[in-house]
Amino acid sequence: MFIRFRQFLALILFACCVYAQADRISAPIDARQSDVLRGHVHPLARPANDRGAVEASFPVPGMTLLLKPSAGQQAALQQLLAQQQDPASPHYHQWLTPEQYADAYGVSAADLIKIADWLKSQGFTIGNMARSRTFLTFSGTADQALNTFHTEIHRYLVNGQVHFANAAEPSVPAALSGVISGIRGLNDFRLKPQYRTPSQPQMNSGGTHSLAPDDIATIYDIAPLYQAGIDGTGQKIAVAGQTDIHASDITRFRSQFNLSASNLTQVLVPGHQDPGVVPGDMQEADLDIEWSGAVARNAHIYYVYSDDVVQSAYYAIDQNLAPVLTFSYGGCEGADLYDLPNFQTMAQQANAQGITWLAAAGDSGAAACEDLGATIAQDGLAINAPASVPEITAMGGTTFNDQGGSYWASSNTANGASALGYIPETTWNDTAYGAGLASTGGGASIFYPRPSWQTGPGVPNDGVRHIPDLALSSSADHVPYSFYSGGLGVVGGTSAASPVMAGIVALLNQYLVSTGVQSGAGLGNINPALYRLAQSTTGIFHDVTTGNNSVPCVLGSPDCTSGIFGQDAGPGYDQATGLGSVDVFNLAHGWSGRVPMRSAVTVSVDQNPVFRQSSGSGGNPWQFTLTITEEAGVPTTLTAVTIDGVSFISKMKTALPAFGSESVPIGLSNVAAPKNVAFVVSGIDASGTTWTQQFAIPFAGPQIPLTITAIGNGASYQPVFAPGMILTVYGTGLGNFAQSFGTVPLPQYLAGFEASVNGVPAPLYYVSPTQVNLQIPYETAPGPATLTVGNPYPYDDITYNFQVAASAPGIFTQADGSLTPFASAARNQTITLYLTGDGQVSPSLATGTAPSVGTPLSRLPKPRLAVTVTVGGVPATTTFVGIPTGYVGVTQINFTVPANAPTGVQPVVVTVGAAASAAAKLTVQ
Repeated sequence: MFIRFRQFLALILFACCVYAQADRISAPIDARQSDVLRGHVHPLARPANDRGAVEASFPVPGMTLLLKPSAGQQAALQQLLAQQQDPASPHYHQWLTPEQYADAYGVSAADLIKIADWLKSQGFTIGNMARSRTFLTFSGTADQALNTFHTEIHRYLVNGQVHFANAAEPSVPAALSGVISGIRGLNDFRLKPQYRTPSQPQMNSGGTHSLAPDDIATIYDIAPLYQAGIDGTGQKIAVAGQTDIHASDITRFRSQFNLSASNLTQVLVPGHQDPGVVPGDMQEADLDIEWSGAVARNAHIYYVYSDDVVQSAYYAIDQNLAPVLTFSYGGCEGADLYDLPNFQTMAQQANAQGITWLAAAGDSGAAACEDLGATIAQDGLAINAPASVPEITAMGGTTFNDQGGSYWASSNTANGASALGYIPETTWNDTAYGAGLASTGGGASIFYPRPSWQTGPGVPNDGVRHIPDLALSSSADHVPYSFYSGGLGVVGGTSAASPVMAGIVALLNQYLVSTGVQSGAGLGNINPALYRLAQSTTGIFHDVTTGNNSVPCVLGSPDCTSGIFGQDAGPGYDQATGLGSVDVFNLAHGWSGRVPMRSAVTVSVDQNPVFRQSSGSGGNPWQFTLTITEEAGVPTTLTAVTIDGVSFISKMKTALPAFGSESVPIGLSNVAAPKNVAFVVSGIDASGTTWTQQFAIPFAGPQIPLTITAIGNGASYQPVFAPGMILTVYGTGLGNFAQSFGTVPLPQYLAGFEASVNGVPAPLYYVSPTQVNLQIPYETAPGPATLTVGNPYPYDDITYNFQVAASAPGIFTQADGSLTPFASAARNQTITLYLTGDGQVSPSLATGTAPSVGTPLSRLPKPRLAVTVTVGGVPATTTFVGIPTGYVGVTQINFTVPANAPTGVQPVVVTVGAAASAAAKLTVQ
């Protein structure tokens, strides 16, 4: 039976189907019937700052219409996000593409076109339409904004700077109010970078200590990962910004600290103006690019920029540019209330796609609503947005408590570093030093409820979200170096913490992939795991228990009763430093369940089972390779290696270094096969802890002969075959063990098995001793064909002849023959089926590959031959036919059950060209 592939298919069908969303705009778009969008007037657009309306032709570029999911979509999304973070769920870490997100949680394609056409009819120019169908950008004039959204655009003078903003709440036609959640770009008030700049930096002892990349690597225990080859290679990080940069700054930074050449791509968001060089923002951008890449040293950094950093982040998410996004901007959580649900919607999309979003928690202490440069708070306790979003990891700040200890070398290394090891930390708060409000952000949200995962010692039990989640060095006393405008300077603030943690997450992604914990980069929302690890393990977090983020406040102003307010650090979680800072080495191992309290040694054998060979080296017919690997970074010494009671310690190099590995060929004789042979490996690690690994591997007689007993269509099991089809092969001695492959491109060798059709390698989905699922190459022409299969033990290849047709459709069904994923449907309902064997496709697709992510629906490969569907003998209308992204050899058909289809259990038949499929069952209601 084709059970294992069916189980695999069931998972990808649930997570990846291209379902078309129902249209939600049903009434005519009538401007005479409108609804007001609340919360869109910026707090600074108040009468005292008003300098009058702008001229009618005043350009308003880069506006964005934000679109919201329905209540049902939102509920389904919440469920998926929980399942993606649940290791027991089949959807664990099954990330979506933007197109898959669009089809599940975006507006329908038809509704998006209606909205775009409406904007065009009002004179606007459409810029970018999101792949996820969650927003679209457009540009126009103040007069068009007035006529369309019923609000004037005025000029406002704030702190000596002229801004523009809408003077009243905008309105949209009532027919659209159910899908529009907000409008960005009606004002040019932007979020502010969260950095601080001290005066005189210094690399080594004798005052302040500015940090080189190797200092961070030493203090936060990243260096052992570099030594193990975990350096960001193959990883991607997106940095959101709102300025142009000088790429030469990044080059000079990396040269200064002997890092490899920069791997930087700059992406200007379509539909937005090039902002040019904005001095304050450029310093932030340089810091973020330099330090995310200084930690993940060989990662590819995507700098995504526009005239609005929020839109830069949204675009990075919508384009799925990288599995890590760092965002060093923020503002008062209560300033733009309409933005808060939109922040969360985009963060949830990011998480669903596997993206980890990190954001600075703010630099104004417990008073995030104060203006930059303020010296006293008067607007009450407040936290930073978007850091307050539960789906974003909020990064707070610490400073090193290095008084009274020898933590720094007296001179620098060639790479500019002087730190000797971990340095105790306290809460970053430089407010008392005359720099204005300068302290880590933190406190309670006024908008977001407490997420279920935010629990543990120290977490307030008040039902709301609290930040920060983590904290890293941010103080003006110990700040990172940064090249800016051609010069070397230093920059601090929680803006430094966010990109450093982004680099750490990129390293974590690489580590988990390299150790086989997960198949690809992407962790989504890391917060649930962070809080879980804080309660279940030790050694991962440096708990910061001293200091506070308190700032002076005006007596009698909101929340101010004593002239100062804020949050104190303490044991466990606190609202000043969160869970604390991280030991990156232990974090990586703890994430995979291998916190290195002692050596972690794995022992493996290259065969399972081990078969008797007809002749063996030295008269030993059971030949195999034994590999011993240390994975925790703790050196160990082997003291015993016995196999089936025989000692082999003399064959081994007994000293195994941290992350070291040793492979030795072994031969055994006189094994009373079949038998489970015991392996016992013992040792003592550098801490003096002894350990023993014991396991058994079956030893067998000669391998079962390699045979093919039957082949069939992988969906219908019928003896019909076509190019590109999934083929199921039945026999004996096919693979050494059961192994499946769930990513693309598919491999040509799996579990010791390989195959070809007419000499062309056939990619493999699943291999076991008795069944193989493979793809017939597209290169196979109709007519006679020869399947050749092989296994390295010790038999020659064998062949099987069969006949290939232009098409041979087979429908995937449930065990009872019913369609999957829809076993029943009503008349006029549009449902989906899946088949294989539809022959050649256009545009052509390479054998073993799937359509690339981002391919428009209209460009997805589809059968070259005509495709029809009947239900109970009645022709059905097809609305989509094609191979979705992520699928190999599987075609999706969306069809509508005919209005006159017979009710009850009816046969569904797909005809491709001249070939009809075996019937599947559908219960028509």
